[in-house]
Amino acid sequence: MSDSLDERPLGDVKASLRERLAAKMAPFHITDVVAAAEAIEAIASLDGADWAAPWLAAGQKLRKQAEEYEVAGQIDEAVQAYFKAYGLYHAGRYPVPNHAAKEECYRLSRECFQRGGLLLKPKKELVSVPFAGRSGEGNQVHFYARRRPVSAPRQPVVIRWSGIDTWKEERQDIDERLFQAGFAVLAMDMPGTGESPVLVGPDGERQFLPVLDWISAQPELDEKRVAVIGMSWGGYWATKLAFQHADRIAAAVNWAGPVHHSFKRDWLITSRNASSYLMDITIARARCVGKTDYESYIQTASKLSLLDAGLLERDHPPMLLVNGKDDRQQSMEDFDLLVQTGKPKSVRIFPGGHMGYTPKTIPMVIEWLSSTIARAGIAG
Repeated sequence: MSDSLDERPLGDVKASLRERLAAKMAPFHITDVVAAAEAIEAIASLDGADWAAPWLAAGQKLRKQAEEYEVAGQIDEAVQAYFKAYGLYHAGRYPVPNHAAKEECYRLSRECFQRGGLLLKPKKELVSVPFAGRSGEGNQVHFYARRRPVSAPRQPVVIRWSGIDTWKEERQDIDERLFQAGFAVLAMDMPGTGESPVLVGPDGERQFLPVLDWISAQPELDEKRVAVIGMSWGGYWATKLAFQHADRIAAAVNWAGPVHHSFKRDWLITSRNASSYLMDITIARARCVGKTDYESYIQTASKLSLLDAGLLERDHPPMLLVNGKDDRQQSMEDFDLLVQTGKPKSVRIFPGGHMGYTPKTIPMVIEWLSSTIARAGIAG
């Protein structure tokens, strides 16, 4: 199957990038606006090397500035510069590092993000826990954790991950708001992305269980008040975990994730041309199953339906479904299916397309989580 239908002219991609920068949309949730604008104009082609080059150059300047701030003891300024440098490198690996130059951007983005995180008070640190991977899989799960010192009562926890192109370094803006709302926050990669030890497959949720075990061993964290947020494709895993491990999850948010209809061939062929996706959606989807051809992704996705797995009538913790009413990347029929089966769910559909971003969206999600986890604490 040819993937040519999702190719976009460079001019169209640049126009979309300008719009995304103005709106602070992916890949520009954290960035230096001036440097990013200059990098956009300098992109010579969508070839990996040409794409990465201006972002590498822009990132290097911000990284040098961050290091100078750190040496001078200007820690707040250093944090912001490191994160902005990360954001420029992140744009250089977007949507996936399928070229050596993009891979270098990804490596440097992690370095800057981790350095900025360690300078935060309290710090946001990279944690690695053992994982019993199968042959060909990794043996560790990596995630970022930000928590307050040991105190009573113990802290509720949100574990958050996103989708095929937005990984654990991304959405620090949301993580910060969750932290300020009183949660300890863990950010990780969904299967098949970033540093995940497993690919997308029928039991990829295995990678989340060592993280739940780690939470249980932390004296400052409350294992009875653990919520999960899965954003975009990641909403699938949040929903599946909620059905499979209702005893370990106190609340789950499926934020525009697939369930059943989104894995059908007709939908997968149509949705690869969704105008809301910047570029290379077939490449990003195929990569999460360890392949380069879209047909392999379709074959794997056909085995992922939660309806076919017989999960939708199981018990589950409180669940929030969030999306934009005009989503063209994931089928809105999936939310209809979730609403019509099993226990009642909370649902909020916003104007717009995929993810339903409005000024009210993120505050609503955090408010729902806060009130739901508060009730879980009382019940516990």
